[in-house]
Amino acid sequence: MEAALPPPPLPQRVQILSESGLANLPSSYIQPPSLRPQPHSHSHSHVAPPGPSIPTIDLSSSDPAPQVRRACAEWGAFHVINHGVPPSLLNEMRSVGVKFFESPMEQKTRFGCDLVVGPAAQGYGSRMLARDDTVLDWRDYFDHHTLPLDRRDPTKWPDFIPNYREVVTQYSNEMERLAKRLLSIISQSLNLPPSYIQDAVGDVYQNITVSFYPPCPRPDLALGLQAHSDMGAITLLIQDDVGGLEVLKDDQWVLVQPLEDAIVVILADMTEIMTNGAYKSSVHRALVNANKARLSVATFHDPSMVRKIYPAPPLITAENRAKYKEVLYADFAKSWYYGQGPDGERNIDALLIQ
Repeated sequence: MEAALPPPPLPQRVQILSESGLANLPSSYIQPPSLRPQPHSHSHSHVAPPGPSIPTIDLSSSDPAPQVRRACAEWGAFHVINHGVPPSLLNEMRSVGVKFFESPMEQKTRFGCDLVVGPAAQGYGSRMLARDDTVLDWRDYFDHHTLPLDRRDPTKWPDFIPNYREVVTQYSNEMERLAKRLLSIISQSLNLPPSYIQDAVGDVYQNITVSFYPPCPRPDLALGLQAHSDMGAITLLIQDDVGGLEVLKDDQWVLVQPLEDAIVVILADMTEIMTNGAYKSSVHRALVNANKARLSVATFHDPSMVRKIYPAPPLITAENRAKYKEVLYADFAKSWYYGQGPDGERNIDALLIQ
């Protein structure tokens, strides 16, 4: 397990102490009661209570496809080990991320994102997908546009941390390789040609988002990331040893304990459509705690904006009709909203064929 890193100072937005001596949480970060973490979820250690956890799959095994099939069908999320990404690179990626967020504010804001450009604008910020009426997430982030190569511009990434740009570039390349390998296994697990999902995705759009969750004065009232499913094809995530990622399984939140050198695989909405619902995109969220900062790195592997996504024809039969409408990915991404509806509905539910 990586060495614990000292937590950076609280951001300026936090009112650290009230006149009564108790920490305050600004009202813009207070979740509605129905969405707040469960009592065990905001402990300092994030030790999971007894119960299920996401599967762990060894990619060095002779045939990981059957395990991948079960994990995708039952969970929509799983750990992979022996995945071929050097552990030293995972540690370097976390290390440069922590160094950035520990840096003085005047250095970080030189690389601030311009939300006028649109959601998920590249750079440093704290309101990536928030609307004016949205409860805010207790996090800061840096979003990197990394693929296709004509979107990759390292001059927009921090220049004051040694090797930052080189590490992100190498990490991007390794995540692309692993995502393609996983999509091939997922395709084969459904008896589709190995390249089916990757061909359907086309010229992949990859974003790498480093999220930093400062210590929170009221972790029982706030979330680092609200419950949502990702919009693309697949997400690859690494976290530090603090932990805080939860996935929804059978209407219960399950804490994903950090696993040394493992990578968390999270299925996203377009994969659910392409598999005609055989595999579900994973609803997940991030917790915060009172004493420790947490860092995670999510790599989003998304379809080209010009691709039309629809259920794979070989999976459609008279007994198993298409469950989702065809959608142009650009239209889905444009209409996608962060979070879930009041009754727990997901963005993808609007595409269900009634």
